[in-house]
Amino acid sequence: MNAFAAAATSPMPPSAKKTVKVVVKGRVQGVFFRDWTVQNARELGLNGWVRNRRDGSVEALFSGDPNAVNEMVEKRCRVGPPAAAVTALNAFPSDEEPGHGFERKPTV
Repeated sequence: MNAFAAAATSPMPPSAKKTVKVVVKGRVQGVFFRDWTVQNARELGLNGWVRNRRDGSVEALFSGDPNAVNEMVEKRCRVGPPAAAVTALNAFPSDEEPGHGFERKPTV
């Protein structure tokens, strides 16, 4: 294995990882938002989770490459799937452990 291939397969150093918690409001429940989020987060190689909240919002934790996290939050979640109507998105840094992979969690 050459040096480039080894670097490409080695885990990302912790300092190069970004983790944010996001709350999305609007018409975001009953419009495939959670499944869409899982699909997009996995496509970007992110770890974390997504769930509905009883107040009608969707909450998610995204962790991984900072560019991929920014893409997910600023470009994808601000729009959502076709049937969604996002009216607000709040994102803030988080120290929560994202786990491995990306999953859909139960409503809280």
